Amino acid sequence: MSEPATNPAATTFSAPTISLPLGLEVLRTYSGVLICLEIIFGGLVWILVASSNVPVPLLQGWVMFVSVTCFFLSSTYLLFLITGLADRISIDWTFSDVFYHFLALLFYFAAFVLEAATTAANGGAIITPLPNSTGTVMCIHYPRGNVFTLLTGNQYNINVVATIFAFVVTLCYSCSLVMAFKRWRI
Repeated sequence: MSEPATNPAATTFSAPTISLPLGLEVLRTYSGVLICLEIIFGGLVWILVASSNVPVPLLQGWVMFVSVTCFFLSSTYLLFLITGLADRISIDWTFSDVFYHFLALLFYFAAFVLEAATTAANGGAIITPLPNSTGTVMCIHYPRGNVFTLLTGNQYNINVVATIFAFVVTLCYSCSLVMAFKRWRI
């Protein structure tokens, strides 16, 4: 009798490579803390841009897309590490970590620039009612420039804070990328 043929697909998978601890121990590492900060500050960017009623949808639509997508992807990644599912999925997690944080950094940097441009385009625009009018006719005085946005005082303040948090999240993703790259090259 001949031996049964082995399935080559079942025997060629390599063990998953992961350089971070699994379980709650991941929260004791710098990378785990940075992922938590990415989630917290990314969620704040999402909330702040959404609460400004997205006055410039062309620019802020990308900011919303990036903040929501990165929020859910970072949460999923952290959940995989905490629950230990990363050990059961046979991929190179160290390279995936570098690849994800590179893309997230690239996208969040673009989102930060667009959010800053939206806020800066308000650039001191002053909206005042015309004299002898009922308040429905407004006169807009704005400084010289090609692009300007009309933000209320509240929207402007919210966008300033969203810009600051978008910058903080960009820094968190850049630090995560550097740490993931070091783990990958070791």
